[in-house]
Amino acid sequence: MSTIFAQLANDAANIAAPAPSITGQVIRFDGQLVECAGFPASPGARCEIHTRDGSRYRGEVIGFNNRRNTIFLDQPFSPIQIGDKVSLLPGGKNIPVGDALLGRVTDADGLPLDIEDAPIRTTETWPLLGKLMNPLKRTPVAEPLDVGVRMINSALTVGRGQRIGIVAGSGVGKSVLMEMMARYTEADVVVVGLIGERAREVGAFARALMTDDAARKICMVAVPADRSPLLRLRGARRATAIAEHFRSQGKQVLLMIDSLTRVAHAQREIGLALGEPPTSKGYPPSVIAMIPSLIERAGPGLPGEGAITAIYTVLADGDDTTNDPVVDTARAILDGHIVLSRRQTQMGLYPAIDLPQSVSRVMNDIVDPAHLASAQRLRKLISLYMDNRDLMLMGGYVKGQDADLDAAVELWPHIENFIRQSPHAPAPFAEARQALISLMESNR
Repeated sequence: MSTIFAQLANDAANIAAPAPSITGQVIRFDGQLVECAGFPASPGARCEIHTRDGSRYRGEVIGFNNRRNTIFLDQPFSPIQIGDKVSLLPGGKNIPVGDALLGRVTDADGLPLDIEDAPIRTTETWPLLGKLMNPLKRTPVAEPLDVGVRMINSALTVGRGQRIGIVAGSGVGKSVLMEMMARYTEADVVVVGLIGERAREVGAFARALMTDDAARKICMVAVPADRSPLLRLRGARRATAIAEHFRSQGKQVLLMIDSLTRVAHAQREIGLALGEPPTSKGYPPSVIAMIPSLIERAGPGLPGEGAITAIYTVLADGDDTTNDPVVDTARAILDGHIVLSRRQTQMGLYPAIDLPQSVSRVMNDIVDPAHLASAQRLRKLISLYMDNRDLMLMGGYVKGQDADLDAAVELWPHIENFIRQSPHAPAPFAEARQALISLMESNR
């Protein structure tokens, strides 16, 4: 009998004992990458380096070779020395999610940035890299989504669960358009990932959105440009994982990542640090593989779930919307793209959406024939006018030579009024649709 009691006591002691600490030592450090030995860990695991002065610096395992773990630091050029202790942190591959995130601004590790002394308490978790879904079981994109922007609602209609890119150079109104869509889109939850942007812009965007009742449905993940590439990449994945969680609950989610280009730059830095060969314009192969894997996580869910309508901004270097590898890769995998025109900004036309260069690949399936015909007519008239504007200003065109061009010139003042929209005045879908049809019918 005493043996039985002794065994039970021993089992209880084993259950109550804390998990053993898994540690190793730094054996190489080049400013960004730490190599350590002493414990097994897979890519994605989080680690902490303990320096001799008592400071602690975190990083993530990105690979291993010859019994050595390669760790990419959150804070490059930290005062780390050979022999410093490295410990494996719990979690890392799963993140906390839940309604407590709504109305809050967090960083790449889920720590609050808005109210630092108010911790975010959640009880659920979700894989940082998401869950694979059978593509044949996903629900279709079958109904339009009201985003509150007249030109998009009418001529580039977005569907619930669509993935679309905003392709733009610098200074053409990208941030204002993003703010309008975040504020006015019909969605249960809005998840905003500000990745690699200027700290000033992150603060301004947060103050603009997180001030009224709309903030109760907004969750923001902010990782400014001065953070390490690892944290920038982790921030984009965290925002996507949060959106996936809410989709699994049956909610309609709007996911906005600003910008996909900065995420690609982060992956490029990591890939080059690992020794990947630079290929197209300095981007290693891992960048081209990362973009589809991130975008494909958005979209419609399984039957009974909601949908993630995703909007990614893509920076066009030098306004080049055709030859940039990130732009080209994103456009190939997205369900449409909206190009912002610098020429229209110079004309004072905001939002500066270049309709002839933009496309929504699902619009034909989700709008009625009258709406579609009017949108195609508007696209044609804008293209004709913009292509021949310089010729007309020089007096090289005589009225009567082209009936469609004559119609474009006659309607242009009304088209300009149709395009212009104040950031503080939403245009509901039904209103935008009717305004477009009325405008086109006035010229028939």
